[in-house]
Amino acid sequence: MKSRVISVQGTEVTIATRHEQDYISLTDMVRNFDGGSALIEQWLKNKDTVLFLGVWEQLNNPGFNSLEFEGIRNEAGRNSFFLSAKKWIDATGATGLHAKAGRYGGTYAHRDIAFEFGSWLSPEFKLYLIKEFQRLKDEESRATSLEWSFQRTLAKVNYKIHTDAIKERLIPPRLTKAQTSAVYASEADLLNVALFGITAAQWRQANPDLAGNMRDPATLEQLVVLSNLESINAVLIHQRLSSAERLTQLNAIAITQMRSLVGSDTLRRLPGTVRQKRIAK
Repeated sequence: MKSRVISVQGTEVTIATRHEQDYISLTDMVRNFDGGSALIEQWLKNKDTVLFLGVWEQLNNPGFNSLEFEGIRNEAGRNSFFLSAKKWIDATGATGLHAKAGRYGGTYAHRDIAFEFGSWLSPEFKLYLIKEFQRLKDEESRATSLEWSFQRTLAKVNYKIHTDAIKERLIPPRLTKAQTSAVYASEADLLNVALFGITAAQWRQANPDLAGNMRDPATLEQLVVLSNLESINAVLIHQRLSSAERLTQLNAIAITQMRSLVGSDTLRRLPGTVRQKRIAK
């Protein structure tokens, strides 16, 4: 799990990414409270807590074992009732809580659940937790926006290199301006087909309600590959390869690079990948 740390009233609280969701360490949250980790089990013993966790799982976890939950709900509130995070997870297949073993382990909870725990623990602590969590998310959002802008700019710079190669090798001097534009459009679509599996016209036909062009909603990973393809295509043009030969090579490169980028568990599977495999066939 990818982890970040925020400071809440002097307490360092770890936030981990699990299943592309933010999970907050309950163990860290209680570190400076009297009772420490025992507070987590006290909270889990509460019948209202069990009901809340059950509703959260039913809304967010299709694999939740509702039958086991009914048994736990019926027992909750009794003096002899005991519930740990591990027992809850093992019995119901819950995903809202995560028990991590080891030196740097502890009990983690989805942010929705962590905020609920914060309300029980200390309303003041919860408000500071939300404030610091939101600050972290704002910083991450700004960083992602800057990265996307950089990659979009890089793609535009490489586009100039690409179009210069087209002008030098593919456009006869006697072509009209309209004909020249058509050649550029053809080369742009060659890259579109190699990476996205469709032409710009096909994208517009499939997305009549969307403004802009098909590259605007591209992911960072797709923009990186697009930038690479533009530079590679410029080289292939100088080598006087035909459009069909270049398309075959560029598509193979696009598939290889996208597979490399989406191979990590920390990156979600991108929508263009399926189309690329179809082209390869």
